[in-house]
Amino acid sequence: MPNTPWSATSQNLGQDFHNWSGGLRFRPSRLEVPEDEETVVALVRAAARQGRSIRPVGSAHSSSEIYVTDDILVSMAHICGLREHDAQHHRATVGAGSQLTELSKELQAAGMTLSNFGDVATQTVGGAIGTGTHGSGRDFPNLSMMLVGGRLVTAGGEIRTFDVEEEPDFVQALRVSFGTLGILTWTTLKLEPLHDLHRQEWCLAFESCMEVLDKLSRENRNFDFYWYPRSDEVKIRCLNPPGEEKDYGAFARLAKDETGPPHEVIPQHSDLPHRFEEMEYSMPAEAGPECLGKLRARIKERWRRSVGWRLLFRYIKADDSWLSEAYGRNSVSISLHQNATLPYWDFFLDLERIMRDHGGRPHWAKKHSLRAAELRPLYPMWDRFLALRQEMDPGGRFLTRYLRGLFGC
Repeated sequence: MPNTPWSATSQNLGQDFHNWSGGLRFRPSRLEVPEDEETVVALVRAAARQGRSIRPVGSAHSSSEIYVTDDILVSMAHICGLREHDAQHHRATVGAGSQLTELSKELQAAGMTLSNFGDVATQTVGGAIGTGTHGSGRDFPNLSMMLVGGRLVTAGGEIRTFDVEEEPDFVQALRVSFGTLGILTWTTLKLEPLHDLHRQEWCLAFESCMEVLDKLSRENRNFDFYWYPRSDEVKIRCLNPPGEEKDYGAFARLAKDETGPPHEVIPQHSDLPHRFEEMEYSMPAEAGPECLGKLRARIKERWRRSVGWRLLFRYIKADDSWLSEAYGRNSVSISLHQNATLPYWDFFLDLERIMRDHGGRPHWAKKHSLRAAELRPLYPMWDRFLALRQEMDPGGRFLTRYLRGLFGC
């Protein structure tokens, strides 16, 4: 069975479904893994007739409750792979259930690659687009921006085709909508010609990194870093075309050096050895260093003994996706982590206040405490999105209790 963590194509679960970290456990009435788009249409139409809700799920890597349901859960795992491609214009139509690592192997054979990846590549195409998954680099927006067309099953059980050139507003709304405007089946993506990247990781003191942070972020194609609370050191990760890398040996120690195609060298290893919970906020890029400094001080003061997990600091280019955390502004994202077997909410909530004070917007797929009243002021297109969502799904077919709390409906 391709690209799915589940053992059956359609079943009454009768047991808890859990996400990657194990932190989310819920019991859908039914899990459906349709073989084709026509079956998705039939499922949505049946749900409408029966007054039931239906929620899409990708690889279940998200730690927020956006796919938690006690009704129908549907995976696109069988609607996957490369359907067609245009090597001249670097576009490809792929199944929304395609897992990024596996899809990248097919794209590699076709001479193309995604321009960027997140910290892992276990997500599906639909999940990565729908939640605003991103990597790092001042010139790279989140992965949703690669969506330029495709096919969507609407709440009425109809197939809607879309193209960014013909419906720019609709695509801007759809890109980060976590399955609340419809269920993506096939997606057309804007890609890059296949190329290699040279990845180098350097270890250095926190203060040394911050002194040259702006320079580091601007002279590398991809740049981010981890801060380790107990050692107070950082590990910077720099990726560049071979021959364009920089030498930081004067103030840092080289810890890793490898070259390969983007899908092999940008993400961490997919089989992460430790499960963790995560909170992430993105703030204006100029506010990132100050926010990190305050987070560092608070962690050293209150949390260093109980939380030894690293913080991840990344850059995201501004975009025009209505509910993107980088909508209208170049951004910095800061991710907090804690071992999934240990308490985490008090830690997250304490530091969440600091990130909100710096204009932070939450990552939809990560832990956060905000609901509609707090979210609305953060997104200039919030009301337009809700109006479109109501127009497309007046019966709330794609909503759950959690999503109603997010949207205030």
